Amino acid sequence: MDKNFFKKLRILDGGMGQELHARGLVSKGTLWSTSAILDEKYHQSVVDIHLDYIEAGAELITTTNFSSRRVRMEQNKVNDLFEFANKKACELAVKAKEQSKKEIIIAGSIPAQSDTYREDTRSSEIIHQNFYDQINCIKDFIDVFYLDVISSGREISIATEIIDKLNKPILVGIHLLKDGKLPSGETINEVMKKYKSSNWIGIIASCVSLEIAENSIEELKNHKLPFGYKVNLWGDDEPSPVRKINSAKFDEDAVNLNTVMGKREVSDEVYKKLGKNFINNGATILGGCCETNPRHVSILSELK
Repeated sequence: MDKNFFKKLRILDGGMGQELHARGLVSKGTLWSTSAILDEKYHQSVVDIHLDYIEAGAELITTTNFSSRRVRMEQNKVNDLFEFANKKACELAVKAKEQSKKEIIIAGSIPAQSDTYREDTRSSEIIHQNFYDQINCIKDFIDVFYLDVISSGREISIATEIIDKLNKPILVGIHLLKDGKLPSGETINEVMKKYKSSNWIGIIASCVSLEIAENSIEELKNHKLPFGYKVNLWGDDEPSPVRKINSAKFDEDAVNLNTVMGKREVSDEVYKKLGKNFINNGATILGGCCETNPRHVSILSELK
């Protein structure tokens, strides 16, 4: 992959898990979209959503293995399917790319390896092993690794160290709170100065509200690295909904994230305005996360 890919305006895809739910997926526990990967009857839906994002203008699609991290698979008693889930998510993305007949970039999702939106405070050795396992599963299928909603510099550093040995490009997706800091308490500037690697080809505010994304612009644009966002349209703030989805068990009733987290209604004009503001500040990476869909990608595509 060309390491200058993000030096011109690029449109990313949107959310996968909530779109799968909207199209009929019933997920279990904390498996979220991985439920669709483990059940063959949903495989075509995964491919179709990838294709819909491509048709809407996405130049990059993300593999559907965000919740196929080791800890989730163990928690939901399907750890024997860890390798299958991660590789199958990649295979479905590749299938969509081939069917589209377009030069699409496939980003391999490498999420935080413990809870989402929270700093992983486990030992570095355990985090390293978890990252290594997932990276090793998907490395041969993808063009770029996407560090997907990461909450601390230490986690970014550990994942980067592993990927650097593969000499593959990295898109860094950092999660930010209302104070503009990562859940670890670090600033964007601190993370960039301490952990930046030559394989980083972009950095984005990942799975954040429109307001948090907008407030991150000044810090993101000061590091001579392509930047942007993947915003969510969740309706509720943490901690209670986040705690619920982080602690659900596989044998509970299906956790419908659309109900738990709620959905925020944002007009097309407001969504487009955020994109324009980022572009006016030099951003080149625009996309969506949870509760965004192909329509939102179409809105961003109009900005090209």
